[in-house]
Amino acid sequence: MAKNIYDEAVEVARRTMVLFFVVDTSGSMEGSKIGTLNSAIEDVIPEIRQISSENADAQIKIAVLEFSEGAKWLTPAPMDVADYSWNYLNADNVTDFGAACKELNAKLSRDAFMGDVAGSFAPAIFLLSDGEPTDDYKGALSDLKNNNWFKKAIKAAVAIGDDANKDVLKEFTGSMEAVLTVHSPEALRKMIRFVSVTASQIGSKSSSVGKAGVDEAASKQEEFIKQVQGSDILEDDEDLKW
Repeated sequence: MAKNIYDEAVEVARRTMVLFFVVDTSGSMEGSKIGTLNSAIEDVIPEIRQISSENADAQIKIAVLEFSEGAKWLTPAPMDVADYSWNYLNADNVTDFGAACKELNAKLSRDAFMGDVAGSFAPAIFLLSDGEPTDDYKGALSDLKNNNWFKKAIKAAVAIGDDANKDVLKEFTGSMEAVLTVHSPEALRKMIRFVSVTASQIGSKSSSVGKAGVDEAASKQEEFIKQVQGSDILEDDEDLKW
């Protein structure tokens, strides 16, 4: 019996795009802030799962870093979103943002979280915070900003309430256009969905302009900001603010 050539066909491995959630779990996040954040991310995971399953080029993985007194990875390695379930976070203690920058810098490496054998798209990094760093973060953030994976990443930060230090968040993202402020639980819920889905869609697609490296990454960050500015996501309900 003749052998069908398709019997030997193998699935072409997809490249990976890691979506990082970097979450402030300090004491000021306790209550409705952390509760809303938990439920919103849990609700958006199925949408990200669908984006990944329908993408022939990229497999989306999730990595979660929380910071309060120190910083801790909740994912020992990036996890395929198809198998991932959100674990609810609790809020307590201080805001060691510098510790988070140090941990993120350590994992943004081919020897750590970016070493997928099929190759990796630049990651998308989503920072959520409601306060001010309580540690000396400057050196750690400076080191992080020199990390080539971080330079290429789509970066967004959500300032939860008016007490969030937007200047620090701007230092992290590289521009104030990528710092998005919310004042109410419903606005936070909408923002988490918008940023997670939009960053996943943009970050997991190949460049249509044929650019590579930092240029390609810069175009994706610009596309993300353009989508933010072209949406109504920045409209906030001041009547329901924290």
